[in-house]
Amino acid sequence: MGRQVAIVGVGHSKFGTRHDANIAELAWESIRQALDDAGVGQEDIEYFVVSNAGGWSSEPLPAVVVGEYAGLNPKGTVRVEAACASGSAALKLAHDIVASGQADIVLAVGIEKMNESPTPTVVEYIGRAGNFFWEFQNFGLTFPGYYALYATAYMHKYGATEEDLCRVAVKNHYYGARNPKAQFQREITVEACMNSRYVAWPLKLFDCSPITDGSAAVIVASEEIARKLTDTPVWIRAIGAASDTSNLSKRTDFTSLRAAVEAARMAYRKAGIDPENPVKHIDVAEVHDCFTIAEILAYEDLGFAKRGEGVKLVREEQTYIGGLIPVNLSGGLKAKGHPIAATGVSMAAELTRQLRQEVEKERQATINKGIALAHNVGGTGHYAYVTILSLEKPSK
Repeated sequence: MGRQVAIVGVGHSKFGTRHDANIAELAWESIRQALDDAGVGQEDIEYFVVSNAGGWSSEPLPAVVVGEYAGLNPKGTVRVEAACASGSAALKLAHDIVASGQADIVLAVGIEKMNESPTPTVVEYIGRAGNFFWEFQNFGLTFPGYYALYATAYMHKYGATEEDLCRVAVKNHYYGARNPKAQFQREITVEACMNSRYVAWPLKLFDCSPITDGSAAVIVASEEIARKLTDTPVWIRAIGAASDTSNLSKRTDFTSLRAAVEAARMAYRKAGIDPENPVKHIDVAEVHDCFTIAEILAYEDLGFAKRGEGVKLVREEQTYIGGLIPVNLSGGLKAKGHPIAATGVSMAAELTRQLRQEVEKERQATINKGIALAHNVGGTGHYAYVTILSLEKPSK
Protein backbone atom coordinates (compact mmCIF):
# COMPACT_ATOMS: atom_id res chain seq x y z
CA MET A 1 0.00 0.00 0.00
CA GLY A 2 2.93 2.37 0.49
CA ARG A 3 3.10 5.16 3.02
CA GLN A 4 0.09 6.82 4.62
CA VAL A 5 -0.65 10.28 3.21
CA ALA A 6 -2.42 13.20 4.90
CA ILE A 7 -3.69 16.60 3.84
CA VAL A 8 -1.87 19.19 5.94
CA GLY A 9 -2.87 22.44 4.27
CA VAL A 10 -5.65 23.77 2.06
CA GLY A 11 -6.44 27.00 0.24
CA HIS A 12 -9.35 28.27 -1.80
CA SER A 13 -9.81 31.38 -3.91
CA LYS A 14 -13.05 33.27 -4.33
CA PHE A 15 -14.91 31.63 -7.22
CA GLY A 16 -16.68 33.70 -9.86
CA THR A 17 -15.81 35.99 -12.75
CA ARG A 18 -12.29 37.00 -11.76
CA HIS A 19 -11.15 39.71 -14.14
CA ASP A 20 -9.14 41.14 -11.24
CA ALA A 21 -6.45 38.42 -11.45
CA ASN A 22 -4.57 36.58 -14.17
CA ILE A 23 -4.13 32.81 -14.07
CA ALA A 24 -0.92 32.89 -12.02
CA GLU A 25 -2.27 35.42 -9.53
CA LEU A 26 -5.46 33.43 -9.10
CA ALA A 27 -3.54 30.23 -8.48
CA TRP A 28 -1.32 31.99 -5.93
CA GLU A 29 -4.42 33.11 -4.05
CA SER A 30 -5.10 29.53 -2.98
CA ILE A 31 -1.47 28.35 -2.89
CA ARG A 32 -0.56 31.06 -0.40
CA GLN A 33 -3.44 30.03 1.87
CA ALA A 34 -2.43 26.37 1.68
CA LEU A 35 1.20 27.16 2.55
CA ASP A 36 0.10 29.24 5.52
CA ASP A 37 -2.36 26.56 6.64
CA ALA A 38 0.34 23.89 6.53
CA GLY A 39 2.97 26.14 8.07
CA VAL A 40 5.47 25.52 5.28
CA GLY A 41 7.22 27.62 2.66
CA GLN A 42 7.77 27.22 -1.05
CA GLU A 43 11.17 25.71 -0.32
CA ASP A 44 9.47 22.81 1.48
CA ILE A 45 7.39 21.77 -1.54
CA GLU A 46 9.22 18.98 -3.34
CA TYR A 47 6.89 18.62 -6.33
CA PHE A 48 3.73 20.38 -7.50
CA VAL A 49 0.88 19.15 -9.68
CA VAL A 50 -1.26 21.64 -11.62
CA SER A 51 -4.69 20.58 -12.85
CA ASN A 52 -6.00 22.64 -15.75
CA ALA A 53 -8.37 21.62 -18.53
CA GLY A 54 -7.53 24.78 -20.45
CA GLY A 55 -8.42 25.86 -23.96
CA TRP A 56 -10.43 28.87 -22.83
CA SER A 57 -7.59 30.70 -21.07
CA SER A 58 -4.56 32.49 -22.47
CA GLU A 59 -1.85 30.28 -20.96
CA PRO A 60 -1.42 26.93 -22.75
CA LEU A 61 1.31 25.86 -20.28
CA PRO A 62 -0.12 26.90 -16.90
CA ALA A 63 2.08 24.70 -14.71
CA VAL A 64 5.28 26.57 -15.54
CA VAL A 65 3.56 29.96 -15.34
CA VAL A 66 2.05 29.14 -11.93
CA GLY A 67 5.32 27.68 -10.67
CA GLU A 68 7.30 30.78 -11.59
CA TYR A 69 4.83 33.21 -10.06
CA ALA A 70 4.40 31.16 -6.88
CA GLY A 71 8.15 30.83 -6.33
CA LEU A 72 8.13 27.07 -6.75
CA ASN A 73 10.92 26.77 -9.33
CA PRO A 74 12.99 24.68 -9.86
CA LYS A 75 10.77 21.98 -8.31
CA GLY A 76 9.36 19.36 -10.67
CA THR A 77 5.86 19.80 -12.00
CA VAL A 78 3.28 18.42 -14.39
CA ARG A 79 -0.08 19.51 -15.76
CA VAL A 80 -2.94 17.03 -15.27
CA GLU A 81 -6.18 16.85 -17.29
CA ALA A 82 -9.20 14.59 -16.80
CA ALA A 83 -11.94 17.01 -17.90
CA CYS A 84 -14.05 18.09 -14.91
CA ALA A 85 -12.32 15.47 -12.74
CA SER A 86 -8.87 16.98 -13.33
CA GLY A 87 -8.63 18.24 -9.75
CA SER A 88 -9.17 14.80 -8.27
CA ALA A 89 -6.67 13.36 -10.73
CA ALA A 90 -4.13 15.92 -9.50
CA LEU A 91 -4.81 14.99 -5.90
CA LYS A 92 -4.38 11.30 -6.72
CA LEU A 93 -1.05 11.95 -8.41
CA ALA A 94 0.14 14.05 -5.45
CA HIS A 95 -0.99 11.29 -3.09
CA ASP A 96 0.75 8.58 -5.11
CA ILE A 97 4.03 10.51 -5.24
CA VAL A 98 4.10 10.75 -1.45
CA ALA A 99 2.78 7.22 -0.86
CA SER A 100 5.52 5.79 -3.08
CA GLY A 101 8.25 7.59 -1.14
CA GLN A 102 9.37 9.83 -4.02
CA ALA A 103 8.64 12.97 -1.98
CA ASP A 104 7.45 13.95 1.48
CA ILE A 105 5.53 17.15 0.71
CA VAL A 106 3.61 17.72 -2.54
CA LEU A 107 1.24 20.48 -3.64
CA ALA A 108 -1.79 19.97 -5.88
CA VAL A 109 -3.40 23.12 -7.28
CA GLY A 110 -6.38 23.38 -9.64
CA ILE A 111 -6.79 26.54 -11.70
CA GLU A 112 -9.12 27.79 -14.42
CA LYS A 113 -9.76 31.19 -16.02
CA MET A 114 -12.80 30.20 -18.06
CA ASN A 115 -14.12 33.73 -18.51
CA GLU A 116 -11.17 34.69 -20.69
CA SER A 117 -13.20 33.20 -23.56
CA PRO A 118 -16.72 34.11 -24.71
CA THR A 119 -19.53 31.81 -23.62
CA PRO A 120 -20.01 30.08 -27.02
CA THR A 121 -16.33 29.10 -27.05
CA VAL A 122 -16.50 27.73 -23.51
CA VAL A 123 -19.67 25.78 -24.36
CA GLU A 124 -17.98 24.29 -27.42
CA TYR A 125 -14.84 23.26 -25.52
CA ILE A 126 -16.82 21.61 -22.73
CA GLY A 127 -18.97 19.88 -25.34
CA ARG A 128 -15.81 18.26 -26.69
CA ALA A 129 -15.38 16.33 -23.43
CA GLY A 130 -16.86 13.22 -25.03
CA ASN A 131 -16.34 11.94 -28.56
CA PHE A 132 -15.87 15.11 -30.60
CA PHE A 133 -16.24 13.74 -34.13
CA TRP A 134 -19.19 11.47 -33.39
CA GLU A 135 -21.28 13.56 -31.00
CA PHE A 136 -20.27 17.21 -31.07
CA GLN A 137 -19.39 17.65 -34.72
CA ASN A 138 -22.02 15.35 -36.22
CA PHE A 139 -24.94 15.90 -33.86
CA GLY A 140 -24.13 19.18 -32.09
CA LEU A 141 -24.46 17.85 -28.55
CA THR A 142 -23.42 20.33 -25.88
CA PHE A 143 -22.61 19.56 -22.27
CA PRO A 144 -26.16 20.46 -21.11
CA GLY A 145 -27.44 18.26 -23.92
CA TYR A 146 -25.49 15.27 -22.62
CA TYR A 147 -27.00 15.56 -19.16
CA ALA A 148 -30.44 16.33 -20.57
CA LEU A 149 -30.37 12.80 -22.03
CA TYR A 150 -29.77 11.44 -18.55
CA ALA A 151 -32.44 13.68 -17.03
CA THR A 152 -35.15 12.61 -19.49
CA ALA A 153 -34.24 8.93 -19.07
CA TYR A 154 -34.37 9.21 -15.28
CA MET A 155 -37.65 11.12 -15.29
CA HIS A 156 -39.23 8.59 -17.65
CA LYS A 157 -38.07 5.56 -15.67
CA TYR A 158 -38.61 6.80 -12.11
CA GLY A 159 -41.22 9.55 -12.31
CA ALA A 160 -39.02 12.45 -11.23
CA THR A 161 -40.22 15.93 -12.17
CA GLU A 162 -38.65 19.22 -13.14
CA GLU A 163 -39.61 20.50 -9.69
CA ASP A 164 -37.52 17.70 -8.16
CA LEU A 165 -34.50 18.85 -10.15
CA CYS A 166 -35.09 22.40 -8.98
CA ARG A 167 -35.12 21.25 -5.35
CA VAL A 168 -31.47 20.28 -5.77
CA ALA A 169 -30.67 23.80 -6.96
CA VAL A 170 -32.59 25.33 -4.05
CA LYS A 171 -30.57 23.31 -1.51
CA ASN A 172 -27.24 24.12 -3.05
CA HIS A 173 -28.01 27.82 -3.35
CA TYR A 174 -29.09 27.76 0.32
CA TYR A 175 -25.63 26.64 1.36
CA GLY A 176 -23.84 28.68 -1.32
CA ALA A 177 -25.43 31.76 0.21
CA ARG A 178 -23.52 30.90 3.41
CA ASN A 179 -20.17 30.27 1.72
CA PRO A 180 -18.09 33.45 1.24
CA LYS A 181 -15.99 31.74 -1.45
CA ALA A 182 -19.03 30.79 -3.58
CA GLN A 183 -19.82 32.36 -6.94
CA PHE A 184 -23.55 32.68 -6.16
CA GLN A 185 -24.31 33.82 -2.63
CA ARG A 186 -28.08 34.10 -2.70
CA GLU A 187 -30.91 31.70 -2.10
CA ILE A 188 -33.43 30.79 -4.80
CA THR A 189 -36.89 29.22 -4.79
CA VAL A 190 -38.35 26.32 -6.72
CA GLU A 191 -40.58 28.84 -8.49
CA ALA A 192 -37.60 30.93 -9.60
CA CYS A 193 -35.84 27.83 -10.91
CA MET A 194 -38.96 26.65 -12.74
CA ASN A 195 -39.37 30.06 -14.36
CA SER A 196 -35.78 30.21 -15.60
CA ARG A 197 -35.27 29.64 -19.32
CA TYR A 198 -34.60 26.22 -20.78
CA VAL A 199 -31.04 25.42 -21.80
CA ALA A 200 -31.63 21.81 -22.91
CA TRP A 201 -35.02 20.41 -21.86
CA PRO A 202 -35.69 19.51 -19.10
CA LEU A 203 -32.66 21.38 -17.79
CA LYS A 204 -33.20 25.08 -17.18
CA LEU A 205 -30.71 27.84 -16.44
CA PHE A 206 -30.94 27.27 -12.68
CA ASP A 207 -30.31 23.54 -13.20
CA CYS A 208 -26.87 24.30 -14.62
CA SER A 209 -23.55 25.13 -13.01
CA PRO A 210 -21.97 28.42 -14.13
CA ILE A 211 -18.84 29.32 -16.06
CA THR A 212 -16.30 30.01 -13.34
CA ASP A 213 -12.81 31.32 -12.66
CA GLY A 214 -11.09 30.03 -9.54
CA SER A 215 -8.38 28.01 -7.88
CA ALA A 216 -7.99 25.61 -4.97
CA ALA A 217 -4.87 24.09 -3.44
CA VAL A 218 -4.09 21.10 -1.21
CA ILE A 219 -0.75 20.17 0.35
CA VAL A 220 -0.20 16.49 1.16
CA ALA A 221 2.56 14.98 3.27
CA SER A 222 3.87 11.67 4.52
CA GLU A 223 2.80 10.50 7.96
CA GLU A 224 6.10 11.44 9.61
CA ILE A 225 6.01 14.98 8.23
CA ALA A 226 2.26 15.42 8.71
CA ARG A 227 2.46 14.74 12.44
CA LYS A 228 5.19 17.37 12.77
CA LEU A 229 3.14 19.97 10.92
CA THR A 230 -0.34 19.58 12.42
CA ASP A 231 -2.37 18.05 15.22
CA THR A 232 -5.29 17.51 12.82
CA PRO A 233 -4.03 15.72 9.71
CA VAL A 234 -6.81 14.65 7.36
CA TRP A 235 -5.87 11.28 5.91
CA ILE A 236 -6.51 10.26 2.34
CA ARG A 237 -8.08 6.95 3.19
CA ALA A 238 -8.87 5.77 -0.33
CA ILE A 239 -9.20 6.94 -3.92
CA GLY A 240 -11.22 5.03 -6.51
CA ALA A 241 -10.93 5.95 -10.19
CA ALA A 242 -12.70 4.63 -13.29
CA SER A 243 -13.70 5.56 -16.83
CA ASP A 244 -16.38 4.86 -19.44
CA THR A 245 -16.91 5.04 -23.19
CA SER A 246 -16.19 8.33 -24.94
CA ASN A 247 -19.18 7.70 -27.21
CA LEU A 248 -22.51 7.86 -25.38
CA SER A 249 -24.18 5.75 -28.08
CA LYS A 250 -22.23 2.77 -26.70
CA ARG A 251 -23.83 3.07 -23.26
CA THR A 252 -26.83 0.93 -22.32
CA ASP A 253 -28.08 2.84 -19.25
CA PHE A 254 -28.81 6.56 -19.00
CA THR A 255 -29.93 6.51 -15.37
CA SER A 256 -26.49 5.83 -13.89
CA LEU A 257 -22.84 6.70 -14.52
CA ARG A 258 -20.99 3.39 -14.66
CA ALA A 259 -17.61 5.00 -13.98
CA ALA A 260 -18.91 6.58 -10.76
CA VAL A 261 -20.32 3.25 -9.58
CA GLU A 262 -17.00 1.52 -10.20
CA ALA A 263 -14.95 4.31 -8.60
CA ALA A 264 -17.16 4.19 -5.50
CA ARG A 265 -16.84 0.41 -5.31
CA MET A 266 -13.06 0.67 -5.40
CA ALA A 267 -12.92 3.46 -2.81
CA TYR A 268 -15.31 1.71 -0.42
CA ARG A 269 -13.33 -1.52 -0.62
CA LYS A 270 -10.04 0.24 0.10
CA ALA A 271 -11.56 2.28 2.95
CA GLY A 272 -13.44 -0.60 4.57
CA ILE A 273 -16.82 1.05 4.00
CA ASP A 274 -19.95 -1.08 3.59
CA PRO A 275 -21.09 -0.50 -0.02
CA GLU A 276 -24.62 -1.57 0.90
CA ASN A 277 -24.95 1.16 3.50
CA PRO A 278 -22.18 3.74 3.10
CA VAL A 279 -24.11 6.53 4.82
CA LYS A 280 -23.58 4.84 8.18
CA HIS A 281 -19.85 5.56 7.77
CA ILE A 282 -19.88 9.06 6.23
CA ASP A 283 -20.56 12.43 7.87
CA VAL A 284 -20.63 14.67 4.80
CA ALA A 285 -20.18 14.48 1.02
CA GLU A 286 -19.36 16.74 -1.89
CA VAL A 287 -20.77 15.35 -5.14
CA HIS A 288 -20.49 16.46 -8.73
CA ASP A 289 -23.62 18.49 -9.46
CA CYS A 290 -22.62 20.11 -12.75
CA PHE A 291 -26.36 19.79 -13.44
CA THR A 292 -29.06 19.06 -10.89
CA ILE A 293 -29.75 15.62 -12.35
CA ALA A 294 -26.08 14.74 -11.77
CA GLU A 295 -26.50 15.12 -8.00
CA ILE A 296 -29.51 12.78 -7.96
CA LEU A 297 -27.59 10.21 -10.03
CA ALA A 298 -24.70 10.55 -7.57
CA TYR A 299 -26.91 9.64 -4.60
CA GLU A 300 -27.70 6.32 -6.27
CA ASP A 301 -24.31 5.63 -7.84
CA LEU A 302 -22.69 6.11 -4.42
CA GLY A 303 -25.24 3.90 -2.66
CA PHE A 304 -26.79 6.69 -0.58
CA ALA A 305 -30.16 5.61 -2.03
CA LYS A 306 -31.50 2.64 -3.96
CA ARG A 307 -32.09 2.88 -7.69
CA GLY A 308 -34.93 5.25 -8.43
CA GLU A 309 -35.05 6.54 -4.85
CA GLY A 310 -32.42 9.27 -5.07
CA VAL A 311 -35.20 11.71 -5.88
CA LYS A 312 -36.82 10.85 -2.53
CA LEU A 313 -33.78 12.22 -0.71
CA VAL A 314 -34.39 15.53 -2.48
CA ARG A 315 -38.13 15.62 -1.77
CA GLU A 316 -37.61 14.73 1.90
CA GLU A 317 -34.66 17.15 2.31
CA GLN A 318 -32.48 14.30 3.51
CA THR A 319 -29.31 15.87 2.08
CA TYR A 320 -29.55 19.02 4.18
CA ILE A 321 -27.73 19.26 7.52
CA GLY A 322 -29.68 17.08 9.95
CA GLY A 323 -30.80 14.69 7.21
CA LEU A 324 -29.58 11.24 6.26
CA ILE A 325 -26.37 12.58 4.75
CA PRO A 326 -25.52 16.26 4.15
CA VAL A 327 -24.41 16.84 0.55
CA ASN A 328 -22.77 19.87 -1.07
CA LEU A 329 -22.68 22.15 1.96
CA SER A 330 -20.25 24.30 -0.01
CA GLY A 331 -23.03 25.14 -2.45
CA GLY A 332 -21.80 22.49 -4.85
CA LEU A 333 -20.81 23.21 -8.41
CA LYS A 334 -24.26 24.71 -8.87
CA ALA A 335 -23.76 27.65 -6.48
CA LYS A 336 -20.12 27.55 -5.40
CA GLY A 337 -19.11 27.45 -9.06
CA HIS A 338 -17.36 25.02 -11.39
CA PRO A 339 -13.90 26.13 -12.55
CA ILE A 340 -13.44 22.80 -14.32
CA ALA A 341 -10.00 21.60 -13.17
CA ALA A 342 -10.18 23.33 -9.78
CA THR A 343 -13.38 21.55 -8.72
CA GLY A 344 -11.87 18.29 -7.45
CA VAL A 345 -9.22 20.13 -5.41
CA SER A 346 -11.94 22.45 -4.11
CA MET A 347 -13.94 19.43 -2.91
CA ALA A 348 -10.91 18.11 -1.01
CA ALA A 349 -10.23 21.51 0.53
CA GLU A 350 -13.87 21.93 1.58
CA LEU A 351 -14.10 18.47 3.12
CA THR A 352 -10.81 18.91 4.96
CA ARG A 353 -12.22 22.04 6.57
CA GLN A 354 -15.50 20.25 7.29
CA LEU A 355 -13.68 17.44 9.10
CA ARG A 356 -11.61 19.97 11.03
CA GLN A 357 -14.88 21.83 11.80
CA GLU A 358 -13.59 25.11 10.41
CA VAL A 359 -16.36 26.17 8.01
CA GLU A 360 -19.07 28.74 8.68
CA LYS A 361 -21.42 27.60 11.45
CA GLU A 362 -24.56 27.56 9.28
CA ARG A 363 -23.04 25.05 6.87
CA GLN A 364 -20.91 22.96 9.22
CA ALA A 365 -21.84 19.28 9.21
CA THR A 366 -21.95 17.34 12.46
CA ILE A 367 -18.75 15.30 12.56
CA ASN A 368 -19.28 12.03 14.41
CA LYS A 369 -17.67 9.36 12.25
CA GLY A 370 -14.79 11.50 11.01
CA ILE A 371 -15.19 10.47 7.37
CA ALA A 372 -16.02 12.56 4.28
CA LEU A 373 -16.49 11.64 0.62
CA ALA A 374 -15.76 13.53 -2.60
CA HIS A 375 -17.35 12.40 -5.88
CA ASN A 376 -15.86 14.09 -8.94
CA VAL A 377 -17.01 13.29 -12.49
CA GLY A 378 -15.31 14.27 -15.74
CA GLY A 379 -17.43 14.80 -18.82
CA THR A 380 -20.63 12.77 -18.73
CA GLY A 381 -19.16 9.99 -16.66
CA HIS A 382 -16.18 9.65 -18.95
CA TYR A 383 -13.96 9.89 -15.87
CA ALA A 384 -14.87 9.44 -12.21
CA TYR A 385 -12.97 9.74 -8.94
CA VAL A 386 -14.29 8.96 -5.47
CA THR A 387 -12.03 10.08 -2.62
CA ILE A 388 -12.49 9.14 1.03
CA LEU A 389 -10.99 11.45 3.67
CA SER A 390 -10.68 10.54 7.33
CA LEU A 391 -9.66 12.03 10.66
CA GLU A 392 -8.46 8.61 11.74
CA LYS A 393 -5.33 7.21 10.12
CA PRO A 394 -6.21 4.24 7.93
CA SER A 395 -4.90 0.85 8.93
CA LYS A 396 -2.33 -0.71 6.66
